[in-house]
Amino acid sequence: MIDTVKLRFRSSAEKRRPSMFWILAGLILPIWSLMVRYRYTPQSKLPQTGPFIVAPNHYSEIDPIAVGAAVWHLGRLPRFMAKASLFKVPVFGSLLRSTGQIPVDRVGAVRPGAETGNPIGAAAEVIANDAGVIVYPEGTLTRDPELWPMRGKTGAIRLALESGIPVIPVAHWGTQELMPRYGKRIHPFPRKTIHVSVGEPLDLSKYAGKHIDQRTVTAATTELMDAITALLEELRGEKAPAERWDPSKHQQSETGRF
Repeated sequence: MIDTVKLRFRSSAEKRRPSMFWILAGLILPIWSLMVRYRYTPQSKLPQTGPFIVAPNHYSEIDPIAVGAAVWHLGRLPRFMAKASLFKVPVFGSLLRSTGQIPVDRVGAVRPGAETGNPIGAAAEVIANDAGVIVYPEGTLTRDPELWPMRGKTGAIRLALESGIPVIPVAHWGTQELMPRYGKRIHPFPRKTIHVSVGEPLDLSKYAGKHIDQRTVTAATTELMDAITALLEELRGEKAPAERWDPSKHQQSETGRF
């Protein structure tokens, strides 16, 4: 494993430019570092230039901070796709815009041909800004009782296939010790260790030139979830269940708490 100290000097030109991230990092990271240390696998790295999609597993409500800080330590600025309605909230909306977060409308709420507020318009924005974006392929916290990745949704893959942006599988483990799934409190002490493994960009060349239909994005999403699960198996030192958890087979909703 490689620790955070050895990574903190990696910095892209994007990260070196003055921005609101500098202020937030200066305020949040010192406090976060009192609660968390990172351990990265040797191969973990992000491209220092160009757009990319990070696709991590998701099992704690504090994961976005954990993954965002990990991306920062790896030299890039963390950006998320957020509901467009959040950008209308006073102060908070301004903070989202100033840090480069990307507004996305709910499915069906976007006018045909709109440039922003939809996943493809968001991809165009990522490409134009030479930036990266974090997209959770599960869409919500995993329902798997052992916190393994569950069945993925197709949004991250559809975005990758339609934009040509590489999608990078990522696994992390340890956040549940800081804040359990659906927990209401953070447990900062003793200091927790979060292990992170960043994989190679998913090879989607077999889908190049094919019609992007539901069958295609479902197959590619399965490959993405397999890659994330393999990285997590390495971090946990154990094998995932042979069959990925499917909420519909267990009479569970796929969104919200359960």
